Amino acid sequence: MHRITSNPQKCGGRPCIRDLRIRVKDILDLLAAGASQEEILQDYPLLEAEDISAALEFAARQNDHPILRSA
Repeated sequence: MHRITSNPQKCGGRPCIRDLRIRVKDILDLLAAGASQEEILQDYPLLEAEDISAALEFAARQNDHPILRSA
């Protein structure tokens, strides 16, 4: 997860890839819209395949939290 950074001075502190101005959300939105990994890497030459994997892993971890139910 060292590829995911958050800097209050960039992108409003939102999670980005390697302190670049490419947000995790941007990558996830592209994937959700049907872009392939190859297309994303062509459109963003500073990205690496491992960055896309890190964005997916980050999203999965954000969604993995315990569900609390009241009795």
